[in-house]
Amino acid sequence: MEYTSKLGLYAPAMSAEQVAEQVSRIEKLAVKNRTEEVYKMCYSAIDLTTLNCTDSDASVRAFAEKAVRFGSEFRGIPDVASICVYPLFVDVVGLALGGSNIAITSVAGGFPSSQTFLEVKILEVAMAVESGADEVDIVINVGELLGGEFERMANTVEAIRTEMGDDTVLKVIIESGALKTPQAIRDASLLAMMAGADFVKTSTGKIDVAATPEAAVVMCTAIKDYYEKTGRMVGFKAAGGVRTAEEAALYYTIVETILGEKWLTPRLFRIGASSLANNLLSVIVGRTVKYY
Repeated sequence: MEYTSKLGLYAPAMSAEQVAEQVSRIEKLAVKNRTEEVYKMCYSAIDLTTLNCTDSDASVRAFAEKAVRFGSEFRGIPDVASICVYPLFVDVVGLALGGSNIAITSVAGGFPSSQTFLEVKILEVAMAVESGADEVDIVINVGELLGGEFERMANTVEAIRTEMGDDTVLKVIIESGALKTPQAIRDASLLAMMAGADFVKTSTGKIDVAATPEAAVVMCTAIKDYYEKTGRMVGFKAAGGVRTAEEAALYYTIVETILGEKWLTPRLFRIGASSLANNLLSVIVGRTVKYY
């Protein structure tokens, strides 16, 4: 596919000033969404994440088992959407989840920098899927995007998409904090979708600037424009630095305002988080919760 020419079919990004105005407007709207119903929906959209250098079979197993027991301890609150781990621990999570409806997400493909050989990326993704991953989160090569190597960047995503097949959900991280400008964020989002992404995701959480409302507005606008041209619905995932219930409600409101209510389902809206889960639970039940 000639990605650069297809990118030219889309209008340029909003200016930084226009994005800021959008965020300011949506922040005011978000106040009405600070409700138990919205917080429960946001909890159900969480990819509960452990991506630490100290992770082990034992710690990841215990983490997943807590997610399985959650329903018996917090009745009336839905399960998280998935548990997100390194590829090495996919089978550990699978055994712990048993017949649970919680999905298994694996980061792969050279996470978190994407700075490795294409063959290594494809093999790592294939091994994660073979181990039982339902969903895979990969990262674009940010250097290629910023250097204008759009074809090379998008072809890598396409190659991974092709090798993993259509049965596994592909989330593509654009590392928005490293892209900085609305145009770069928009280009990365559109290229990822053209190359086969099922979700576009803000961040790895491994650099200083992670998810921001500004990046979310640009990304959701790109998703909307892509949907209007192709009819294909692509999801949005905010990840990295989303910690409070109020922040979760803001991202919910960004999706609601730009994309509409049909995107407000875990099938199309996710939040990658760890501490957010406890904070949402604390607000929902009205007491401090440190479950995870």
